Amino acid sequence: MKQDPVLADIDGLTVEVDGQVLVDRVGLRIRPGTVTALVGASGSGKTTTGLALLGEYPAGARVTGEVVVHGRIGFIPQHPASVLNPARRVGALLRDMARQQVRDLPRTRRRAAARQRVAEALADAQLPDAAELLRRYPHQLSGGQQQRVVLAQALLLGARVLVADEPTTGQDALTKRRVVDQLASVARRGIAVLLLSHDLDVVRELADEVVVMRGGRVVEKGPAHKVLENPVHPWTRELLAEPRTVPYAEEGRAGTEVLRVDGLVAHHGAGGSRVPVLRVAGLTLRTGECLAVVGRSGSGKTTLARCLAGLHRDHRGQVLLDGEPLPRSLRDRSREQLAAVQYVFQDARAAFDGHRPVLDQVARTAVRLRGAGREEATAEARRTLADLGLGDDLVRRLPGLLSGGELQRAALARALLARPRVLVCDEITSGLDPVTRRSLLDLLTVLVRQRDGLCVVLITHDLDTAAPATRIAVLDGGEVVEVGDREQILTAPRHPFTVALLRASTRRGSAVRP
Repeated sequence: MKQDPVLADIDGLTVEVDGQVLVDRVGLRIRPGTVTALVGASGSGKTTTGLALLGEYPAGARVTGEVVVHGRIGFIPQHPASVLNPARRVGALLRDMARQQVRDLPRTRRRAAARQRVAEALADAQLPDAAELLRRYPHQLSGGQQQRVVLAQALLLGARVLVADEPTTGQDALTKRRVVDQLASVARRGIAVLLLSHDLDVVRELADEVVVMRGGRVVEKGPAHKVLENPVHPWTRELLAEPRTVPYAEEGRAGTEVLRVDGLVAHHGAGGSRVPVLRVAGLTLRTGECLAVVGRSGSGKTTLARCLAGLHRDHRGQVLLDGEPLPRSLRDRSREQLAAVQYVFQDARAAFDGHRPVLDQVARTAVRLRGAGREEATAEARRTLADLGLGDDLVRRLPGLLSGGELQRAALARALLARPRVLVCDEITSGLDPVTRRSLLDLLTVLVRQRDGLCVVLITHDLDTAAPATRIAVLDGGEVVEVGDREQILTAPRHPFTVALLRASTRRGSAVRP
């Protein structure tokens, strides 16, 4: 039986930077109309391999092996805004590309042909309301819209291979469903897709072939059904292990009220006006609890978290700590109030100063918020980091030399040195592979159970991550549409949006269960 021609061929690729091997003798063949999934932990070499198809390598890299590509390559990065020009409207960006594709036509036909091509690319990228969207700048689009605009760009340029780097990171089940449909549609058109992902549900739905990487090497590869259903390598089996279901907090341990939200209405600025984006009539949190806040991108989850932490001051209503109102801005909060409510960001790398060792930055929290001496703070930072699995040799390094999972542990340690009452965790597992994610959530369980007086607000799009929480609050369109114990939310949801969210998770093979 004759096979389709190879569109991209990687043979013996090795990439080395400063003596560290990022990719070690990797081989890969990509054929038309197929989806090849590269899976593995952070730092396994997925992105380095994918970018090799575009001829891009880290600065100072020593590269050996061969990479051959036939035709244009399209790229959808994990953060699509990074490849969109912020100073130009979306329509202008796309029409410029389309004009390049029709420049051989007679001048009288070019404009109409370019507009037609843009319309077709937007339709293929599943972008509704295209006329309105074309008038906007990239920053006025949601992350999902930005991603689809980048896909439209690739289609306009006639890409035969599409490299999609973690296209579902940080997205809810309904939005992930849309991404899966988009990429499946691209493959049906004969375009090859190289999917770099830690989201195994998406890989199960899309992939024809799965390549498992660890430490820069390919440890297992083959047809998707074979690798996913009968994995051979121990690392593959660990990646495919079931999601965790151990509750984050002990049953019946919830104590006194720590935090309460009353009549909160938050605004964002838009075109010189203030637009309400979040309304929360009431929400409480008690010691020993973990409250998961779930919803789609743009539903207001992070805005709520930032209001609690004093990072979003444009709101009315009250956030009360032990019955006392907290100032809206962290700049107006006392040292004790700052220590009491600590925020762990989704992008841990961006939350660290790249020029100072991790240990110094973690210790600084105890100095600044508790008045601890430098030696005492450093000793406590070492102990806390070690408890979270980060040895002294590792935390003496600069943040850029730690993996994403290691930096998230360091970010947790930094927050814990404030000895908080409330720990706000904003999508802290969204960019992590299944093994690292399970490990981090196990740590969260230990923290809630062992630290008296601590409670956690867990912002997440992922119902598997939310399922073991004490209670779950569901946001949609800036409103809390449902809140209750996890059993009630996951087994007998009352609001249509919660029902839709659960159904979408079930369709994608999610293991959500109380």
